[in-house]
Amino acid sequence: MGSFSVFHWLILLIFCALLIVPYWRIFPRAGWPSALSILMVVPLLNFVLLWVLAFKKWPGDA
Repeated sequence: MGSFSVFHWLILLIFCALLIVPYWRIFPRAGWPSALSILMVVPLLNFVLLWVLAFKKWPGDA
């Protein structure tokens, strides 16, 4: 007990990919570096980034 199996690591990898990949595409459109999407796996910080992203002025806004 206490160790992860290969199945657990696979689920963790898929979960992280589902969090990172969409934001990797969204952040450059907002004028931010893509690497910020890695921070989306950090608890609470992901909510802060999402709120800032939602209410910031985007480059395409007039």
